[in-house]
Amino acid sequence: MNSHRGTPRTRPGRALTLVLLGLALAVTAGTVACQSQPADDFGAPAVTTPASSPPPPTAAAAAVAIQDGAPPKSTAADVPARLRIPALDLDATVDAVGIDAATGEFAVPPSVDRVGWYRYGPGFSAKAGSIVVAGHVDSAAEGKGAFFRLGSLEAGDSVTLTGPGGKERVFEVIARERYRKTAIPLDKYFARDGTARLTLITCGGPFDPKTRHYRDNVVITAAARG
Repeated sequence: MNSHRGTPRTRPGRALTLVLLGLALAVTAGTVACQSQPADDFGAPAVTTPASSPPPPTAAAAAVAIQDGAPPKSTAADVPARLRIPALDLDATVDAVGIDAATGEFAVPPSVDRVGWYRYGPGFSAKAGSIVVAGHVDSAAEGKGAFFRLGSLEAGDSVTLTGPGGKERVFEVIARERYRKTAIPLDKYFARDGTARLTLITCGGPFDPKTRHYRDNVVITAAARG
């Protein structure tokens, strides 16, 4: 989710190493960078987490657990295909993504209409852990993105993830939070243990016209129903 501003390039080897370590967004201070067009203040302030929130990951998984030195690999049958959020009138295609080797950032699809599922983490049918999907808030070239109104979701709103063959899995929003990009707790949102949940991430907060980036990340947590 890069802006049109030139960003320092990281060495491909470093990005590859980060992928192998399963560290997801723990790359630069940008965490989830976004294509940007000016906005007053996108995303609501942090919201308290309801009591039904999934428990935090255990100490053993604090750094995003890895097995045999490599991230988990999902089969084709476990790759999400679409994301629907009725409250936002959103029906978006989901692409499997990883880390952009050129920038060291989460490789969100370039089109603002599509969202990206982190393929090195839990997949569509995961029984535990955080299924991570990130998307653009907007773009100077394309306008509003799929997650433009993500920060308006409320507790109880439903989110449907569709897998191969049209199988659906429904989640219920239980928390909406906003963090400085330098302070987002990655171990919490990229955990592979704990209750199965869906984590949606985009940009928010004040827009900096000099860097052409939003200051914060908006994070939605949705628990699996049934």
